[in-house]
Amino acid sequence: SILQVDYTNTLRAQGMEKTEALIQANHVRLRPILMTTIAIVAGMLPIALGLSGDSSFRAPMGVTVIGGLVASTALSLFVVPVIFTLVDDFQQWLKRKLGGSAAPDVVVQPSS
Repeated sequence: SILQVDYTNTLRAQGMEKTEALIQANHVRLRPILMTTIAIVAGMLPIALGLSGDSSFRAPMGVTVIGGLVASTALSLFVVPVIFTLVDDFQQWLKRKLGGSAAPDVVVQPSS
């Protein structure tokens, strides 16, 4: 989620519109998020299923880790972009109400 938001902000700093930047950032970050989640879930499945001889006492931990990963993946892919949009809209509204610029903050980075 942090990388999604950071990349979205980077794209916006380059002049991209908010919704377009958010879609592009989520598109770029989707594959690494899914690959990481699938790899960890696959590694935890033997523990969660209690497949080895004495690992049945660790099965609840495996199920909990898998559940947490699935929940955090859903949050990263669906909830974080929505919250980002709501917070950004609120910031823009607040700037307009306080007399500031309604344009998004653009940071120009020097080229090397």
